[in-house]
Amino acid sequence: MELEVRHLRVLCAIADTGSLHKAARELGMAQPSLSTQLRRIEHALGGPLFTRERTGCRPTALGRAVLSRARPLIADLSALITEARAVAARTPGPHLRIGATASPALAGWLRRLRSRPPGIEPTLQMDVSSNALLRMVAEAQIDVVFVHEVEGSPLRVPRGLRTRVLVEREPQFVAIGVHHPAAADPEVRLSDLADDRWMVDATVDGERDAVCRVFRSIGREPHILHGDYLTASHMVATGDVVTVSQPTGRTRPEFVIKPLHGDPIGVRLLLAARTDEELDGVFEELEEAYWEAAWEAPVYRDWLRRRTSASGPLRAAQSIAVPEPRGKEDVLRGPEAFRGAEAFRGAKAL
Repeated sequence: MELEVRHLRVLCAIADTGSLHKAARELGMAQPSLSTQLRRIEHALGGPLFTRERTGCRPTALGRAVLSRARPLIADLSALITEARAVAARTPGPHLRIGATASPALAGWLRRLRSRPPGIEPTLQMDVSSNALLRMVAEAQIDVVFVHEVEGSPLRVPRGLRTRVLVEREPQFVAIGVHHPAAADPEVRLSDLADDRWMVDATVDGERDAVCRVFRSIGREPHILHGDYLTASHMVATGDVVTVSQPTGRTRPEFVIKPLHGDPIGVRLLLAARTDEELDGVFEELEEAYWEAAWEAPVYRDWLRRRTSASGPLRAAQSIAVPEPRGKEDVLRGPEAFRGAEAFRGAKAL
């Protein structure tokens, strides 16, 4: 086997995380696949690169020697790619490269950006990993990303990036089948879901940890199946699993989306770019699109009405009320219904 840059990235990920499991999650691989690849790399290099201990993986003397040469090579390659893409990005003509994790707000955001002069047509790069998207911005592969940070699992924001908070804490709801015993309840308690199978996408940074953490807080261990959220939605519809859901998600005849009692799982919604000017250029449109999607989701709309009349935990600008549309027509009309002058201004770059 010929050693390639991707193999060096694997070794660095294992060394940095100290765990095959964590490295696999960071690289978006299954752990058995990563273990197989590591064995092939060790065979190609002539000896073990890591010792497996109860506390994790530690580089051997050979591993340390390889890593000492691998890291500069990866850094140089990343710098080359960043510089080349930065030069390519300066080609004439309007363009905007957007990255995002999944969100019902995306369609409205892109629609608003297309409607602005001089007629920019954004490109879109989707990824379930917020950390992967942030790296792509840092390497100039894309211009701006809309990502989420799961509470308790801080994102690894590359040095030099600028971030802006769209929503300080968005509650995560749960999707359950219509025949689930808790489907008729206005909100669902974790204890009512403790015996259910949960489907979680382990490649979503921090999400599996969040589900495990909240269940352990009530003295339970969740039964977790790993799968993507398209598969999860099909299995929720058949009543086989329950899953975490964004509050802006839409119910279907086969399943419902419900708040969790006490809102134990939350995420922070962020926009990131290399400059403040790039953030300024797209933030307002994203803000309007998000709240349009929020008010079009009946369960989230009810949650917002209840919470914003109390403590208002959602906003980056805490002293301003969430703008509420005046009626169904306003929900459907678009940007004008959500202007509210200074309603969501003042979120500062971090």
